[in-house]
Amino acid sequence: MTKMDFRIVRRTGAWILMSILVVTQLYPLVWLLLYSFKTSSEIVSGQFFALPKRFMWENYVDAFTSGNYLKYIGNSIWVTGITLILTIVLSGMVSYAITRFKWRYGNIIMLVFMVGIMIPIQSTLLPLMVIFKNMSILNTHASIIIPYVAFSIPVAVFILSGFLRGIPSEIEESAMIDGASIYRIFFSIVLPIMMPPIMTVTILTFISIWNEYIIAATFISADSLKTLPFGVNSFVGQYTANYGSIGAYLVLGALPVITFYFILSDKITKGMVAGAVKG
Repeated sequence: MTKMDFRIVRRTGAWILMSILVVTQLYPLVWLLLYSFKTSSEIVSGQFFALPKRFMWENYVDAFTSGNYLKYIGNSIWVTGITLILTIVLSGMVSYAITRFKWRYGNIIMLVFMVGIMIPIQSTLLPLMVIFKNMSILNTHASIIIPYVAFSIPVAVFILSGFLRGIPSEIEESAMIDGASIYRIFFSIVLPIMMPPIMTVTILTFISIWNEYIIAATFISADSLKTLPFGVNSFVGQYTANYGSIGAYLVLGALPVITFYFILSDKITKGMVAGAVKG
């Protein structure tokens, strides 16, 4: 086999592999979209690959009204927004302190955050339940925002600290000589420099928090405080379930995530590459 033939085979193999990956990634979305337009009888009949006999737009009307879509998505936006702000600010400060300050316990603190990545979220539900009950914040948005931030910070610290280790500190030292405080240096100089990995942290945190159900189901019982994943329960009764409306609600719930990801998709790649190169 000549060198040219080898390149053609390698390129063809790469195209085949990428085509398979695209199909496997896009098929669930296409299937969910078709699912949302079917009747319950079509769905339970097992015709997974068939087109709907009639596009049931009523499923989307039902999902929008009966599923309390506006109220739940408003709660999700509020909870996710506060979580993102706290995660970025706190993890940025921690990463800056670990990588720039010369102190004895810097490596130990970094190790503690790395251990936090390995702690399963389910193992913390019972102790958090007791703590939040004693603090009188159970069944409030604070009871889910605090765990969200706590479980998001370790990954964010890992990404941001890896990026900061490769950034020269001469700019910060010049600002310090000019009399700038440590907070002024962080918010005016360091934070803008960290924007590529911050966008990566934003996307990863947004996706994980937006679809989270276990913590919210454990600590939230008031209907007015529930987030978007709870809307699916509106279409499930004791003996029946409106599967078409469930599919429509899942599509409506996934739209913000898909839109947010496609808008910032190039940022996550740049952020991960920057963190890998700088670290």
